[in-house]
Amino acid sequence: MRPIAFSRRSRPSQDRSGAVLIEFAFVAPVFFVMVLGIFEFGRAMMVQTLLTSASQQGARAGALNGAQLADVTTAVNTYLTGAGVSGASTTCTPSPPSNAAPGTDVKVTVSIPYTSVSWIPTPKYLKTATLSSTAIVQRETAN
Repeated sequence: MRPIAFSRRSRPSQDRSGAVLIEFAFVAPVFFVMVLGIFEFGRAMMVQTLLTSASQQGARAGALNGAQLADVTTAVNTYLTGAGVSGASTTCTPSPPSNAAPGTDVKVTVSIPYTSVSWIPTPKYLKTATLSSTAIVQRETAN
């Protein structure tokens, strides 16, 4: 006698392309929004780092003997232009830095509207956001 073979026969494979398409339609927008958010957050962090370095460059330029406000602005804009960022505003205290006594602080603040550096259309709550950085360097002593 032959043993009885039990086999589980499933129904013939069904076409699931419709179900897959619907699942993709629900998941894809959420996935793409997350990916774009990650890119945009990375861009904001990169620009913030560039602003920090640019403000440090401007403060160094302002700390030199005889430095003028144009020297600070040129140093900041040269640094940012090399990195592909434009439209930043620079403020320096005191203005001009050559008016400060040797050993006093020169404070340079660089700021840019978030909408100027965003890669995607900016949501309403970020339209007024501004990225900025400040650096403080002591002015050189006179020789």
